[in-house]
Amino acid sequence: MAICLYEHNKQAYASVRIMLSKTGKAAVIHPTGTGKSFIGFRLCEDHPEKKICWLSPSRYIFETQLENLACACGGYQPENVEFITYARLMNMTALEMKEIQPDYIILDEFHRCGAAAWGQGVSRFLAMYEDVPLLGLSATAVRYLDNQRDMSDELFDGHIASRMTLGEAIVRGILNPPKYVQSIYSYRNDLERYSEKVRRIGNERRRAQAEDCLEQLKRALDKAEGLDVLFDRYMTERRGKYIIFCANFEAMQEAVGKVKEWFHLIDEKPNVYSLYTEDPEASESFKNFREDKDESRLKLLFCIDALNEGVHVENVSGVILLRPTVSPVVYKQQIGRALSASRQTNPVIFDVVNNIENLYSIDAVKEEMDEALELMRNSGSEREIANENFEVTGELKDCLRLFHAMEGALTASWDTMYLEAEQYYKTHGDLLPVMAYETESGYSLGRWLATQRANRRKNDPAMTEERIKALDKIGMDWDSAEDRTWNTFYKAATDYYGEHGNLDIPAQYETEEGVKLGRLYRGIRKKYAEGKLSEERITQLEEIGIKWNSVLVRKWMRYYGLAAEYYEEHGDLNIPYDYVAGELKVGIWISSQRESCGMGRLSEEQVGLLDDIGMCWDRFESKWEQGFRYCQRYAREYGDINSIPEDFRFGSFRPIVWIRTQRYRKRTGKLSPDRIERLETLGLEWDRHRAFWEKGYEHAREYVKEHGSIRMPVNYICEDGFKLKGWLNNQHTKLKNRKLSEEQVEKLRAIGFV
Repeated sequence: MAICLYEHNKQAYASVRIMLSKTGKAAVIHPTGTGKSFIGFRLCEDHPEKKICWLSPSRYIFETQLENLACACGGYQPENVEFITYARLMNMTALEMKEIQPDYIILDEFHRCGAAAWGQGVSRFLAMYEDVPLLGLSATAVRYLDNQRDMSDELFDGHIASRMTLGEAIVRGILNPPKYVQSIYSYRNDLERYSEKVRRIGNERRRAQAEDCLEQLKRALDKAEGLDVLFDRYMTERRGKYIIFCANFEAMQEAVGKVKEWFHLIDEKPNVYSLYTEDPEASESFKNFREDKDESRLKLLFCIDALNEGVHVENVSGVILLRPTVSPVVYKQQIGRALSASRQTNPVIFDVVNNIENLYSIDAVKEEMDEALELMRNSGSEREIANENFEVTGELKDCLRLFHAMEGALTASWDTMYLEAEQYYKTHGDLLPVMAYETESGYSLGRWLATQRANRRKNDPAMTEERIKALDKIGMDWDSAEDRTWNTFYKAATDYYGEHGNLDIPAQYETEEGVKLGRLYRGIRKKYAEGKLSEERITQLEEIGIKWNSVLVRKWMRYYGLAAEYYEEHGDLNIPYDYVAGELKVGIWISSQRESCGMGRLSEEQVGLLDDIGMCWDRFESKWEQGFRYCQRYAREYGDINSIPEDFRFGSFRPIVWIRTQRYRKRTGKLSPDRIERLETLGLEWDRHRAFWEKGYEHAREYVKEHGSIRMPVNYICEDGFKLKGWLNNQHTKLKNRKLSEEQVEKLRAIGFV
């Protein structure tokens, strides 16, 4: 039985096949619940004689995907797959890797390949099989807490066959829109924290202002409904399955203990399950939850992170977030447990941990929906819009206003903080408290002093000469923590050289004053090797006898030689980040040279050598020029760059997306006059809506010329793919709402538009 793909996955798979044949790499980035693993299985089915190496974070994720495949396709299971976890791959020898000999490689949840240990194994494996076609599947390509690394760039050189956001999936009706319920339940903890801060305010007027806010907050919280009422009101599937995400084991135990208090209005004795192992396969409790079909009971699964990724549970009615999430990846994975393309009803998501510093997540999903709606409307695809919004309910608005007012009341003036600093100096003899230090009055003195140092380094206008002198008067040390560490090291290293005549400092050496000089010295040499040590400090160390290892110079030249070989072969130095040659990570090295040059850490000779092989020092400049060249090519080969089809590509490059970015940058004042002028020479119109309207009008005019009337079939589409009937319907709506200009109305009337 052939694997039957959803329509959106059919389109993605078609793009995958084309991209693999042309570039050998393709990534699919679709949200949780849209069935993207079936794209990988379809590749296995279409090439039964080929060996597919399927890499994944865990065997349990893969086996769950196989179960879903068997259920959907009458028991079908691919027989040409060799499955390996990233952890096992990391520990494989080169000989073991060579024995695999795959014809295709699939990286499931490929954003996980950015992890330090797993990434090493993947890099070795891909370097060994660099000519083998590579398919990647993930709900996200970005590692938000790892310097925003985009793994689609690092692993697939930006070759993305299909990308879809969670918001777009909801707009298109692939995933049902959730009902999102926000609660102020967790604000009680914030209230206790603020109560203590208010109590310690020394200024009577400010304390009175803060106490007033505090009293209003208490009244708002007292009026707020308890979680039992909240769950009773919004749990429409009262015998459904709900997954509850907790912060840690202790929090999970506490939450399980409150089941009767929270859910008694729905079910006095719900079926309760717990999952706290990293491997759901090892949990009998999780197995029982999945198989529980008791129609007479509410079913609750409490877990800690284990279900964030890759594990699917059929017919989940909703999720309850009892833990704050920093990463958008984790957030979307958690709410994704309730979202599925096979689900017929709308799930409910209870967000019980809206702490006031972290309310961006649901707004991010809404922004994705708005972007998708705008794109579909502007491209004449309005008929494909299934959902324009989803319900968000709760009691947050007034509480947020009061919390912001509270923050304002707790913020001290500069003069107040200066008095606190003066008192600290009198007591301790310095102004070097730890960053987290708070005074008895509740003021964050450690952070305030760090801010003053930063403001002076940045020449911030707020740091006046008067303030600098006032802080000098009470013993301000303007050095940053890094500077103080350097000064400590340099003094101890100077003393060591004076005593021993060299700087061959043992790794564990510690001075009588307790300075761990050996450890600091290794750190300094590492910074030098990475090009992160300033010329001034290098000179200071050379003055006291340091001998930089010539091995470092030889190592730099070895990397340079490999980069030069790449330039000779490819004609540029646009080296992929994960490019490895001779077991050296040349891609990473090239990236580090740009950074080192920007900070003045490369010698003139090194800069000159890199210039000789075409080094582009500005990564973003390089990408812009590449985009401009593609648009030049499009204009030369196809004509009007204002009419680029949505799905047109040069390899993985989509000119229409790049053009949108340039329009946005011009609109926000971020595009230079030179670039504006160059784009205008290609005929780019900055008002994309007007350009799109003119395109539609020209199509309509040509249609009338050919057919003698504006009347056309319901689904009429022009030869170039333009959905003319949809565009005309949109003009009716705009005319009704008076959103067309007089000029546009006259032009439409001239071709018989009624």
